[in-house]
Amino acid sequence: MRESGDAQRRNQGAAGGKKGSGERHRGSSQGRLYIVSLGPGSEDHLTPAAQRALDESRLVVGYRTYVDLIKPILREQEVVATGMRQEVERVRVALDRALAGEIVSLVSSGDAGIYGMAGLVLEMCRAKGISLSPEPDGFQITFVPGVPAFAAASSLLGAPLMHDFAAISLSDLLTPWEVIEKRVRSAAEADFVINLYNPKSKKRDWQIGRVREILLESRKGSTPVGIVSRATREGEKVAITDLDNMLS
Repeated sequence: MRESGDAQRRNQGAAGGKKGSGERHRGSSQGRLYIVSLGPGSEDHLTPAAQRALDESRLVVGYRTYVDLIKPILREQEVVATGMRQEVERVRVALDRALAGEIVSLVSSGDAGIYGMAGLVLEMCRAKGISLSPEPDGFQITFVPGVPAFAAASSLLGAPLMHDFAAISLSDLLTPWEVIEKRVRSAAEADFVINLYNPKSKKRDWQIGRVREILLESRKGSTPVGIVSRATREGEKVAITDLDNMLS
């Protein structure tokens, strides 16, 4: 495994393709981009398909924390690992190298199609005029599914997702907080089991308290709450409490 100098580059925004230029990139017939879902993080929960994609790749690109999780299973692949809020740069590097003819894996935790990198990849392909093709000589992107975080967390709590449920991220980086509040309130009033992603961070700590207030508008204080962090990984924590005491 080799660290690349690309990891030092800063995120400079959406990859610079001109919309409406009419130019479309097809890429080399040898290039391929895998969007690899790593699951919750333990090697035991990495799918065989994900392992094969990583083994086949010459370059692995990802968020530094997630790359660290798979370092023990990487071999001679070059690695580009960057920090928080550098998602666009990671996708840019992965696309550029794959279009140049390399086999590349862009890794994402959980399932890449659930709060992961899959959507951003497709958005940037559209912005850059990259034509995706199932033909052998066309540029191909393969999405490798994985175990989503809510499934891993659910398995540690029993069976809380046996019926209808909703997943809501409390990060307002890309979604206005008013919209998040509306979704939480609607899901609570509809009696969904609710999976809360990104409940708090060092700079964002008040949102979970506000969500609790909204939930108490339509749910009893005795409503069960499961709290899981680092599911299936070292440092895993699991707690079962209720709405009244969830912040204690």
